[in-house]
Amino acid sequence: MPNVSYPKSLEEALLFDETDPISDARTKFSLPEQTVYLVGHSLGPAPRSALSALHDSAETDWRIGMVSSWNAANWIDMPRVLGSRIARLIGAQDDEVVVCDSVSVNLFKLVGALTQRRESNVRVIVEDCEFPTDQYILKGLADLTGARLQKAKRNAGVSMLQDGDILVRSLVDYRTAEVSDVQQMEQTAQDKGAAIVWDLSHATGVLDLKLREHGAKYAVGCTYKYLNGGPGAPAFIYVRDDCVDDLQTPLPGWLGHSEPFAFSNTYQAAEGVQRFVAGTPPILSMSALNGALDAFEGVNLSDLESKAQRLGDMCLHAFSRLGLPSPSPTIGMRRGGHVSLIHEDGYAVSQALAKRGYKTDFRTPDTIRFGLSPLFLKYSEVWSALAALSEILETKQYLEPEFSVRQKVT
Repeated sequence: MPNVSYPKSLEEALLFDETDPISDARTKFSLPEQTVYLVGHSLGPAPRSALSALHDSAETDWRIGMVSSWNAANWIDMPRVLGSRIARLIGAQDDEVVVCDSVSVNLFKLVGALTQRRESNVRVIVEDCEFPTDQYILKGLADLTGARLQKAKRNAGVSMLQDGDILVRSLVDYRTAEVSDVQQMEQTAQDKGAAIVWDLSHATGVLDLKLREHGAKYAVGCTYKYLNGGPGAPAFIYVRDDCVDDLQTPLPGWLGHSEPFAFSNTYQAAEGVQRFVAGTPPILSMSALNGALDAFEGVNLSDLESKAQRLGDMCLHAFSRLGLPSPSPTIGMRRGGHVSLIHEDGYAVSQALAKRGYKTDFRTPDTIRFGLSPLFLKYSEVWSALAALSEILETKQYLEPEFSVRQKVT
């Protein structure tokens, strides 16, 4: 992405708010007063349409329609319907995405399917900085299947690829927000006869993704971060349509069967990515997600990414002035929807910000993340959070004992 201008004062931030092409999207969210929510990269806030859809699904479809709603409310096709809506947000075709299970389970299914397709002694590569759950899942899969799990150093995974290898990599790094070059990495993988499975959890809904155009074949992702689907909202799987027919899921459930209501004792995979659906869809969660996706209607994804970039540049400019190091890509460089700063008392600083109404999150040992969801945040709000950060550091308010008490979820 080319360099873009960004606010360097409150006055400029207010001017950016006035000309923001996606400012109307903010009205679609039910946000608490006196709170600036900078944790949308972890759990998105509630869109009004999500709450409404959840209410209707519970009060009408479940309470009144009951079991008839599998047909009348089209519950049975929700995984496919939601997949087609998410496909637009990641640059895929409508029939290449399905919503089901969690990222962890989907990663197990997709990498498991790829290992079964390859010859014995297949090698699965993951970098040692990758999101911990992905590493745990791959270790468990390797123990079950006999695949060789190979740990790589940061950004070294692609260079290690050999024929038949499978690399699992987050498109956006969960700590730094560094964005992978999908097109270049996919070309390398293709040249070497290898495969990449992308984790889109910190990318979907904040970047203008073009998976199919850039050669990506396999991916998983979550919906409760920038897609605002709600806590524990189901995840999704993407498989390019010309790559799915020879994949067999290691968790063949009845709703991934070609004829689930024939109740055959023999499994026959459904066509396309539908085969990765295993158990019964969590309808209430899916209904909330279906409503949440309404917030993206009419939103240009390039505008979405540009705003996230400007918000990040604004934060990095402020961090620099405060003498705070950041591991995130520098001003003008493409990054995901969050920026990180390093402070030895990061947890306490984050808690001091929260007491003032500025919600951030902390990652051990010393990283504070500012989540910059462009759909609902104003430039001026983020500027006020940066001003509060400056005051907290200057007065050393974070050293007050109450801010050092660790909660279970950070």
